[in-house]
Amino acid sequence: MAETVENPVFSLAIDAMGGDKAPDIVVAGLDAATERHPGATFLLFGDEAKLQPLLARFKRASRSCTIRHTPDAITNDTKPTMALRMRTSSMRMAIDAVHRGEASGVVSAGNTGALLTLSKIVLKTLPGIDRPAMAAISPSARGDVIMLDLGANVSCDTRNLTEFAVMGDVFARTVLGLTAPTIGLLNVGSEEGKGDDTLRNAAEMLRRSHLGPQFHGFVEGHDIAAGTTDVIVTDGFTGNIALKTGEGALKLIGQLLRQVFSSGIASRIAYLLARPGLDRLREWLDPRRYNGAVMLGLSGVVVKSHGGTDALGFAYAVDVAMDMVVHRFNDHMRAGLGKIVEIRSQPTDMTQTPDLAPNAGEMKAGSNDGPDSAGAGSVAAAG
Repeated sequence: MAETVENPVFSLAIDAMGGDKAPDIVVAGLDAATERHPGATFLLFGDEAKLQPLLARFKRASRSCTIRHTPDAITNDTKPTMALRMRTSSMRMAIDAVHRGEASGVVSAGNTGALLTLSKIVLKTLPGIDRPAMAAISPSARGDVIMLDLGANVSCDTRNLTEFAVMGDVFARTVLGLTAPTIGLLNVGSEEGKGDDTLRNAAEMLRRSHLGPQFHGFVEGHDIAAGTTDVIVTDGFTGNIALKTGEGALKLIGQLLRQVFSSGIASRIAYLLARPGLDRLREWLDPRRYNGAVMLGLSGVVVKSHGGTDALGFAYAVDVAMDMVVHRFNDHMRAGLGKIVEIRSQPTDMTQTPDLAPNAGEMKAGSNDGPDSAGAGSVAAAG
């Protein structure tokens, strides 16, 4: 992550009731986050009767948190359409606080589909953004890799993919501290002729944009773990499958290692000898270090913590929100989008398609006001 700025002066809105183990792990996580970011304050939205005893236990959190009582909570089973009607839920009121300017960002471990839909409706997208995208950090052989979209948009056109590239570039600079992150488009092959028109047109636009020097070209599935590029851009359908496949592979490796090192006396002795290295591997691949998927492209910082995380994992999600706010993520995003718009308006020798037309998608129904363009139905499986 990018280096923490000392004593940032801002507030984050926290959905205290979202997640499998809320509100306990939320308050415990804020206690850890407060130690690392002593200047930050938190607006804690949730059931006051449950939150007060927790704050009494976690003294650091009690000094940085202000409770805002909410009578309702959105569960994992709540459909996005129902969540829209729950105006007094902890998630909705936390997002409202960002909209009113009381908080600089929101962190929630609650229902993914509801969080994206509510954020899209309440906060709206940044000017020039067609659709928001979900991004997250994962480990690779060369370091951390950012991947987007991870489920917010099942299908994407050329405009969406180029905007995702801008979002990924700014996110890598803001959170990972990279000065010139490399960018790849996920495809079925690395050759220029591979893929459909949408991918090929997006690649051409990126080559002609301000991101041209950073654009690596097409990458394949194995390039994600190899760390071939710092940012992987794809549609939400493909990205979500790749994410879940990677998570499954890591779980399988862990299970196989446990079987190997518990199969006999010699294996147990081998485990004792290899334990220091295995401990380092476990720490490197610890999913809590990579907790905190971000809804990029919204007029406000929105971070989604994994619903089943613990206090340390939630604290990492808070760290991501801190980095985005302190390093003015959305300001840099606006600047990058302006450069992409300039490229769209330039004449090109390529055969024009609706994907490449200037301002394509801006007249889509619900592009800034409804759950259709947010892909609310597709993110429910994103975890």
